[in-house]
Amino acid sequence: MMAMTHALAGLLLATFVVQLGGGDPATVVAAAVAGSVFPDLDIYAGHRKTLHFPVFGWFPAGLAVVLALAIPTTATLALATFLVAAALHPVMDLYGGGLELRPWEGRSEKAVYSHYHGRWLAPRRLVPYDGSPRDLALAGALGVPALTLPEPVPPLVVVTIVVGGVYVALRKRLATVWSQVAQALPPELRHHVPERFYE
Repeated sequence: MMAMTHALAGLLLATFVVQLGGGDPATVVAAAVAGSVFPDLDIYAGHRKTLHFPVFGWFPAGLAVVLALAIPTTATLALATFLVAAALHPVMDLYGGGLELRPWEGRSEKAVYSHYHGRWLAPRRLVPYDGSPRDLALAGALGVPALTLPEPVPPLVVVTIVVGGVYVALRKRLATVWSQVAQALPPELRHHVPERFYE
């Protein structure tokens, strides 16, 4: 799923945390968004494997939730929100498309690597691919509850959905652009680019 959908899932989580547990809304929101996009920092280094933990990610997240329930401070709530958002990210990816440059073609059976199982998990494709119209619809649905959070969150939700809409409109063209850019790189730089960009 696209980064915007992950970020809005984090905001949905932050909405529940702020309404149920309290804490400083700005800190909890920042932790939620950071956690929801953190796993994608591996995009150029073992994407959906290096920082994606669909099983193991829930162990630290669960411990942090227990801590936040026992000692509900802004710091513990933010930590729990960050870790739960990060654990949720690969699960969301599992229900998206495969790891390939043009996931609408449905050729890859790699969704997310599970370190627990020691293998790649197959994509479920409930959201066919990142940047699909269904992805945008999910992003919009996830963003609605966050509109109840204090400023400046509501305008950020709207901007995130608009950016998502632009991405969806350009998604298939971007795959061609990314491939052309990758192939135009000097040979000494090409080994830094994932193989899927040469498809």
